[in-house]
Amino acid sequence: MPPKERNIAVMGYRSVGKSSLSIQFVEGQFVDSYDPTIENTFSTHTKVNSQEYTVKLIDTAGQDEYSIFPVQYSMDFHGYVLVYSITSQKSFEVVQIIYEKLLDVMGKKYVPVVLVGNKTDLHQERTVSTDEGKKLAETWRAAFLETSAKQNESVGDIFQQLLILIENENGSPQEKSSCVIS
Repeated sequence: MPPKERNIAVMGYRSVGKSSLSIQFVEGQFVDSYDPTIENTFSTHTKVNSQEYTVKLIDTAGQDEYSIFPVQYSMDFHGYVLVYSITSQKSFEVVQIIYEKLLDVMGKKYVPVVLVGNKTDLHQERTVSTDEGKKLAETWRAAFLETSAKQNESVGDIFQQLLILIENENGSPQEKSSCVIS
């Protein structure tokens, strides 16, 4: 079976670890130096439930609450990783605004999303509780994970869960409803 191609956008407020998560997933390393990302594209191969995938990650520039949702991120994307830092209430608020804008631009009630609370290695500075993240993800019908890009904690799980959500959303051809005119 040929690999399925999946395009995933990684979005969130600035300095929440979007690039660190992307690089950790694709290259297996933590990059400590920080240059604000303009936009990066990464490609990797992974396997979920015996299906091979070619995953294209678009690591987006940090968004803020005033950013107009970039329309290019609503086209040709299969799923979204929305990242906040567990040490920043502001980043948690911004991720909610990004999600609302995403649904609005796409004109949908649901899109495959994994909500990620990053920087668990800084738990002593936590301002967003695990419960707050879980509750928000439930209202979105999204998967939820807390991660540490630095310690490579649950990083692969983000993309594995998102690929499963994407497959569930797409369904298999025989599950699609058919219209019969008699």
